[in-house]
Amino acid sequence: MSVLIVDDHALVRAGLTRLLGGVVEGPVIEAANGRDALALARSHRPDLIILDLNLPGLGGLELLGRLIAQGGSPILVLSMHGEPLYARRALDAGAAGYATKNISPDELVLAVRRILAGGRYVEAELAQALAMADTARAGGFDALSPRELEIMRLLAKGASLAEIADAIGVGYKTVANIASQIKSKLGVSRTADLVRLAVETGVHS
Repeated sequence: MSVLIVDDHALVRAGLTRLLGGVVEGPVIEAANGRDALALARSHRPDLIILDLNLPGLGGLELLGRLIAQGGSPILVLSMHGEPLYARRALDAGAAGYATKNISPDELVLAVRRILAGGRYVEAELAQALAMADTARAGGFDALSPRELEIMRLLAKGASLAEIADAIGVGYKTVANIASQIKSKLGVSRTADLVRLAVETGVHS
């Protein structure tokens, strides 16, 4: 039973290799970039891939999809991003699990064992936030007021908060406060994520 660790930081790879040495019976293989990860996954057919999506060159969801299509090894994403949106995108793309780099060693071992046993795993704290975000988004943008929808449309078109304030005739602070309310309703933490949601769901049209 082998594990492939894909991360561009040698210290992270070394720490994970040491942690998993007593958990898996087979070798723990390391890759520092996406291209090496594809090659090693093809040659070793690991039982699990632990993947950082933030890699130089080939990385992100593209690499995740190619690894899944290539070999079918279950993938646990281990990322610096703790926002529910990132977890949802990775899980929807086919990841078997998602955890942040703030996860405790014990919980990471639990995640590895569960996925190796054929299950799925999302870091406990993130799973709760993800459930809340999914619940908030279940009502779609119906929960947003006309003013909030208008701000979303303008954000999707590339307007800054200051430009939106000028366009709708209110102060910058008012727009910033409304943007915070939208984030809370949709379960995201960054304006960039609001823009992405607006574009993906057609709110910009």
